[in-house]
Amino acid sequence: MAPTEPSNSAERDLPQDPDIEVVEASGKTLLPLHLRPASLVFVFVGGALGTAAREGVSLALPSGGEVPWAIFAVNILGALLLGLLLEALTRRGPDAGARRAARLLVGTGFMGGFTTYSALAADSAALLTTGHATTAIGYAVGTVLIGAAATGLGILLGSARHRQQQTRTEGVK
Repeated sequence: MAPTEPSNSAERDLPQDPDIEVVEASGKTLLPLHLRPASLVFVFVGGALGTAAREGVSLALPSGGEVPWAIFAVNILGALLLGLLLEALTRRGPDAGARRAARLLVGTGFMGGFTTYSALAADSAALLTTGHATTAIGYAVGTVLIGAAATGLGILLGSARHRQQQTRTEGVK
């Protein structure tokens, strides 16, 4: 099925989802991006490294009080870095080649393994079941809200960096 052409200029200006692109492989079979072996390797390697990094942070940051601060820290840092990465990659051009590889390796893989919303949910549930409902709700809601703000900050930082690079490039010409 062929993709339909956007109906208005606003839709044409929006980036296309790079993961729904389909290419021909072996002349007959259509493989979407998420089924390509190279894509899977990038995500797998990045995910393994991200998970190891998260474990390193968990071991380095001692547990203090009721709140699992290491998990909170990796989720907030991961949200910030993911916003920064994706903004930087988007500003540099289409999602292809090295940019796509970086998105899959660092964004989907590493940051996917580094951040852990399943641990956030498990930790929140554990706090609830041990009678710390206020802490559990504050931890869960706070992580999501601060994580969203961190992502926004990452996007702003990536955009500012791009503008700064453009200004330097225009000054050289």
